[in-house]
Amino acid sequence: MLYRLNKAGFDAYLVGGGVRDIILGLEPKDFDIATNATPEEIKDLFRNCRLIGRRFRLAHILFGREVIEVATFRGHHDNVDPADNQDKKTAKSKQSEHGMLLRDNIYGTINEDAERRDFTINALYYSLKDFNVYDFADGVNDVKNKIIRLIGDPETRYREDPVRMLRAVRFATKLDMEINAETKAPINELAPLLANIPPARMFEEFNKLFMSGKAVANFNMLREFDLFKYFFPRLDEVLNQTDNAEMVLRFVLLAMTNTDIRVNTNQRVTPAFLLAALLWHPLQQQLNQLNIEANLTPQDAFFAALHDVSSEQQRSIAVPKRFQAMMKDIWILQGRLTQREGKRAYKAFEHPKFRAGYDFLLLRSEIEPELYSELAKWWSDFQNTNHETQQLMIKSLPTNRAGVRRGPRKRKKPQSKTADV
Repeated sequence: MLYRLNKAGFDAYLVGGGVRDIILGLEPKDFDIATNATPEEIKDLFRNCRLIGRRFRLAHILFGREVIEVATFRGHHDNVDPADNQDKKTAKSKQSEHGMLLRDNIYGTINEDAERRDFTINALYYSLKDFNVYDFADGVNDVKNKIIRLIGDPETRYREDPVRMLRAVRFATKLDMEINAETKAPINELAPLLANIPPARMFEEFNKLFMSGKAVANFNMLREFDLFKYFFPRLDEVLNQTDNAEMVLRFVLLAMTNTDIRVNTNQRVTPAFLLAALLWHPLQQQLNQLNIEANLTPQDAFFAALHDVSSEQQRSIAVPKRFQAMMKDIWILQGRLTQREGKRAYKAFEHPKFRAGYDFLLLRSEIEPELYSELAKWWSDFQNTNHETQQLMIKSLPTNRAGVRRGPRKRKKPQSKTADV
């Protein structure tokens, strides 16, 4: 791609994280390209190219199974002719009342592009023409000294894009670097700007922060800078105010630790499981509140609490429906795993998400062994034995609290079928 762009008369460079990781001796996960070709010119050169983005116009080029992102050099806002920005539909640049860039399709030179990048360690350009690294912000030294430093005035840069605060945290933990004092200073004060970020983009940032093998480190640093509550406001409230905050914190850290281990050992992970863990205690808090305030059946109370917590959470991060469905299955299975009489154990065992629900029960048993260790062990044994032994295990279950087994059930009038909780 670099060769083709150069051959067509354009300047093109490998830029950002790929160059940084090579200097650090790491294997780059992706490669980005910066060029003086416009998105439309890039599209004319590559048939397998599509243009994306409204805020930043980018070209995505398919290279086998990989997607290479190609961006045109950014310019300064001072270069914009005011007449070009009069029409809202065709405006090249647009900012919110808080200073956040809503549209930024101003093109410039490589020097201007370097000044527009967020951190010095990402303002590095590698050229195939002369095989040199072009460093415009002393980024090579910052890479070697393990320093995260913003280019320009930190407050202005954070106001332009508040997600840069999250990126500072992520790069610090990912690369084992320190955030420069000036870069760190305004974060706590400007943290509320994250409330203006679209929930869909916050979900992308959640995945980068919590599903990349550094969940625990990112969680601790996000809380240090008062950023975590913009992902999970209800959980942050539980962690700061409730009597069982210490137990909830241990549960959250255990879930994140397990996720980190799975990511770092190349095991499969899904955001749904960690999300279910992070919202479990807010769900229980809401359920307890409904049980006190409303005269609802346990099942109705559960689904009311589920709706309240999920709706509130969606305003912070937009969790896709497929993950919401799995979270609900995991939570419902926590009730079903306690109901093992008759055929109920087999129904729970045959549930498509049984394994996720069982793993979730194991987490709970580690934090509250006095309540759930026996149940977790029963299910561990049940799934690893033969059918005859399973039947004996079910028959050997203790009787109800009154010391007698249940009698025959009374017939009930037919009613609409609902899920067990």
